[in-house]
Amino acid sequence: MGDHVLVVGATLLDTKGKPEAGLEPNTSNPAMVRVTRGGTARNVAENLALLGAEVVLLSAIGDDLIGHSLVEQTAVSGVDVTNVQVIEGERTGTYMALLEEDGSLAVALDDVRVMQHITAAYLQQHGRHFAEAVLVMVDGSLTTDALETAVTLCRAYNVPLCADPSSARLAFKLRPYLPYLHLVVPNEVEAAELCQCEYEGFDPEASLDLARRLVRQGVKTSIVTLSDFGLVYATTDETGYLPPSYSEW
Repeated sequence: MGDHVLVVGATLLDTKGKPEAGLEPNTSNPAMVRVTRGGTARNVAENLALLGAEVVLLSAIGDDLIGHSLVEQTAVSGVDVTNVQVIEGERTGTYMALLEEDGSLAVALDDVRVMQHITAAYLQQHGRHFAEAVLVMVDGSLTTDALETAVTLCRAYNVPLCADPSSARLAFKLRPYLPYLHLVVPNEVEAAELCQCEYEGFDPEASLDLARRLVRQGVKTSIVTLSDFGLVYATTDETGYLPPSYSEW
C-alpha cells in the first residue's frame, strides 16, 4: 500500500442559480448565478490536495476548452491529472442546478455522457494506482461495470474504498457494495435511496437512523449530509451530529 489517495469519477463544469425572491415560473427570475469547477470526484480530489494529500485523479473530459481548463486548474491544486482521459468528439460533462431561495435544490440537469469512457478496461489499465493507494474514492457517475471493477481492485489489493453516490438517481449502483465500503457520504435523499426507504423531508433523527442502517448493512462509517443543517454520522461504536460551518453558497 502506498501513500496517495486515488479518486475516480466525474470532472464537470457546475452552474448554480439561486433566485433573489422566490421562483416565478414561465419567466426569467433575478438571481445569483455561479459557475465553478465541479464533479464529485474532481471536487474531492482538489480539496484533498489542498489539504496536503497526494492525490491521483482518474476521470474523463471532452477535447474542448472547458475540459482542458478544468484539468489545468485542478492540477494547480496539486492533483496528479496525467491519467485523465481526453475524449475527442465528446463534450466535457456539465451540471446545472436551480436552487430555491433558501438554497435547497429545486431541480438540476446534467450531461455526463463522457463518463461512459471511464471503463472497466481503463481502470484495469491503471491497476497500479489502486495497488499503491492508501485509499480509493469513487462517485456515482461510474458505469456499473466500472464500479464493479473498482470494488474488485480494491478488494484484491486490500485498499479501503469510499464512495459518494453523487445523486439519488445514481445511488442504487452502490447498494450491492455497501459491505465493502470503508466510508459512504450520501445526502439525506441519497441515503434513503441506498436504504430503499421513503424520504419524508428534513428530519435529523430520521437521517441519523439512515446512517445507522447503512452501518448495519456493512458500511464501516456513514456520513449523511443535511444541506445547510450540518451532518450526522454513524459507526459500529458511535453516532452523532455535527452542526454546519457556514460559507457562501
